[in-house]
Amino acid sequence: MLLIPAIDLKDGHCVRLQQGDMTLSTTFSKEPTAVARNWVDKGARRVHVVDLNGAFAGHPKNEIAIRKILKSIGSEVDVQLGGGIRDLDTIERYLDAGLRYVIIGTAAVRNPGFLQDACTAFGGHIIVGLDAKDGKVATDGWSKLTRHDVIDLCKKFEDFGVESIVYTDIGRDGMLSGLNIEATVRLAQALTIPVIASGGLSCMADIEALCSVEDEGIEGVICGRAIYSGELDFEAALIRAEALNG
Repeated sequence: MLLIPAIDLKDGHCVRLQQGDMTLSTTFSKEPTAVARNWVDKGARRVHVVDLNGAFAGHPKNEIAIRKILKSIGSEVDVQLGGGIRDLDTIERYLDAGLRYVIIGTAAVRNPGFLQDACTAFGGHIIVGLDAKDGKVATDGWSKLTRHDVIDLCKKFEDFGVESIVYTDIGRDGMLSGLNIEATVRLAQALTIPVIASGGLSCMADIEALCSVEDEGIEGVICGRAIYSGELDFEAALIRAEALNG
């Protein structure tokens, strides 16, 4: 079970949002590179970076900070990045800079042809990030709820050749209210590619619950507000997950 620390970038700073609301942000550090280094030093094997400004703007907005993170830790651990990635040139630029995985979200929903082209051109590097509420997909930084069913859409993307799905329950993200494990498992069971859980991780019990269903196809979990607020000790969670996974 991968425990993947999240580094959400807003105006070059490391922040956390509540339910995707850019006006409800808490700044945890003005030095994202130091934050990334801290998680790697604590044992992270993958780091999740989000360009929040980019997600809303539709194009990269925190590329300088992202490149600094990649330069610092990209040769040691896998880094996955989402937010504002809407064209092949941007994907190529980030991969050349040392990024391991590109997460395509809104663009995958709005322009499936682009996602298919990305999987063809950069096989092995493309993850789809789907945000959902009550089983329906949201886009544009969670500001728009669509009629797309999560499972149906993921099956389509699976056929394109994506590596995995990052599934976020936007009703819980940033709220420390617990993961929606039932919905995550339901999605994982419907697919042959792995699912990464996201949204609402709050405590060790969530880690234990996820580890108990890892065999259903859940590869990892994004660790956000809980590890920044101290509600969850990241190193202790790694040790517990390793023990449970044997």
